[in-house]
Amino acid sequence: MIPFSKETIQNLSKIPRLNLINSCTGYKSANLIVTRTFKGISNVAVFSSVTHLGSDPALLGFILRPTTVPRNTYKNIKDLGYFTINHITESMIVDAHHSSASYDESISEFDKTNLEEEYYDGISIPFVKGSPVQILCKYLNEYEIKENGTIHIIASIEQLFIKENLIQNENWLRLDLENVVSINGLDAYCVPKLVERFEYARPNIPTKSML
Repeated sequence: MIPFSKETIQNLSKIPRLNLINSCTGYKSANLIVTRTFKGISNVAVFSSVTHLGSDPALLGFILRPTTVPRNTYKNIKDLGYFTINHITESMIVDAHHSSASYDESISEFDKTNLEEEYYDGISIPFVKGSPVQILCKYLNEYEIKENGTIHIIASIEQLFIKENLIQNENWLRLDLENVVSINGLDAYCVPKLVERFEYARPNIPTKSML
């Protein structure tokens, strides 16, 4: 094992430090967050920080970098109050990653990639066509992380659209059937595969497979 002390980490140059710290916590979710401006321009951005917060009520959250520079996703969410989260599949990764480029708010990433908008009746915010798990979210709250100036956005899940073949027993979603990817670090995309699924663990009872 190679040791990295706090001092060693702090003395690394910027890119090696970013790579090390963004990779050491493990695989992260890979999602495209879609928002819209008041003028109807769609913004798409890749995020690796979307996390489950609770199921009753159904809540999720994600982290935004400090707003010391314009953050189109943040501004649009605050302006309109709604956004969509869309799982990234293996076939989308080139275009999904390109959405991280710093385009002006007047330019839609849909116009700069092969990603396509998808709409459902009664919902004004678009989803990403082809994403097997699409989530309509409503902004609820935010918390500043004072230690580094990031913002934790809290949202409710208002509606789900899920590809039928993913839905397994008791609504468990088997994401590997649609090659849903995860992110390793900042810029590496991986395809997880199901290895095992277990029953609820109880003391002094052997763990049983559910497959």
